[in-house]
Amino acid sequence: MNAMKILLMTLVAFLLTACGNQAEGGSQANDQASENGGDPINFVATTTHAKDIVTQIGGDHIEVEALMGPGVDPHEYQPSSADVEALQNAEVVAYNGLHLEGMFDSVFESLDEMGKDTLILADALSEDQILASDEDDLAHDPHIWFSVENWRDIAQHTADYLSNLDPANEADYQANAENYLAELDELDDYINSRIEEVPEESRYLITAHDAFNYFGEDFDFEVIGIQGLNTKTEAGTGDIADLADFIVENNIKAVFIESSVSDRNVSALVEAVESRGGNLEIGGELYSDALGSDEDGAGNYIDMYKANIDTIVDALK
Repeated sequence: MNAMKILLMTLVAFLLTACGNQAEGGSQANDQASENGGDPINFVATTTHAKDIVTQIGGDHIEVEALMGPGVDPHEYQPSSADVEALQNAEVVAYNGLHLEGMFDSVFESLDEMGKDTLILADALSEDQILASDEDDLAHDPHIWFSVENWRDIAQHTADYLSNLDPANEADYQANAENYLAELDELDDYINSRIEEVPEESRYLITAHDAFNYFGEDFDFEVIGIQGLNTKTEAGTGDIADLADFIVENNIKAVFIESSVSDRNVSALVEAVESRGGNLEIGGELYSDALGSDEDGAGNYIDMYKANIDTIVDALK
């Protein structure tokens, strides 16, 4: 029996115990919010992005723990027994969805079967807001947060979810969302202002993996990932050779590493470009599948996006 099956059996056992006393048709978290009399609602989030949006909207009315920290790749993260226990004990579980947390798929199915309250960020979006994928293991591009407009809808969805879960504090959740949406408007203005510094012919974003397509769609960049949408997809020597030719032909100045992905393929690409007589710089490190830390100045969504856009523009302008 493989490790994932053992883990799933452990999860099911935990959830069966946790749900044994739950009344049929009821919401555990809603009941708990009523019983707590003002105590914070306990969330467990998978990713740093999910933790941040719940924190921004929930404020003092929630406590949230993230299973993954800065620099952790959610595509390859396998839940531990401690993670399973945290999910079992949570009143609400928040996660991205669209198979971003690929190793959690069977875990999420069990959570759903057991009636666990879940906030799924992707549920905020309509089908036409989600980019399709041509990769076998992903039907859609899960990196939805790189569209600021998507993130606005996710913020409002989170506020509505919390308002339904905890009606006594609805006014606070909606006010937090209103303030946060104003901050996102300012972020959007900042991004557009900085992008103006990059000549149109230089608007190529080449990164370690294909995480920035939503950014490209919103801000008119051609985006190319050395690896696919899923970091488990390996880039072959032919892929790197073809991309090196493209970079030389288009006189692209810089390529970017990512905080949650190995820089091995980026280094190979730089060498391939140099072998063709070109010059390709590593323009800096971008935050893709995980936020940075507060010490890095990228510990929340807005700071992360500003850090990314500054790195991109400074390298390409």
